Amino acid sequence: MRVKRGVKSRKRRTRILQRSEGFRGRARNTLKMATEKTERGMQHAYAGRRIKRRDFRSLWIVRINAAARENGMSYSVFMSALKKANISIDRKILAGLAFDNPVAFKAIADSVKSKQA
Repeated sequence: MRVKRGVKSRKRRTRILQRSEGFRGRARNTLKMATEKTERGMQHAYAGRRIKRRDFRSLWIVRINAAARENGMSYSVFMSALKKANISIDRKILAGLAFDNPVAFKAIADSVKSKQA
């Protein structure tokens, strides 16, 4: 029996052309260029997801540092004191507290200070 592959081929091409939507010129319409550009775009997207995590972590550290300095400590001293006090709150949550709820952050900083001294 003869195998016809038109449906599969069309589906594959359609998927590539849908991903290339929003590109300019032939990169949007031509299958060969669309394939190259979407592959490159997906590589950048993969790298971008890693960079996003890196950027957010540095933002959290900046926010924690600012809040810790308002409470009379540097970032490194604050994080070290948290570990010694066995308080395991990650940087994302700490930054959220520092940004949205400074009173709660101050309470944590005070408890850390009392255990540190």
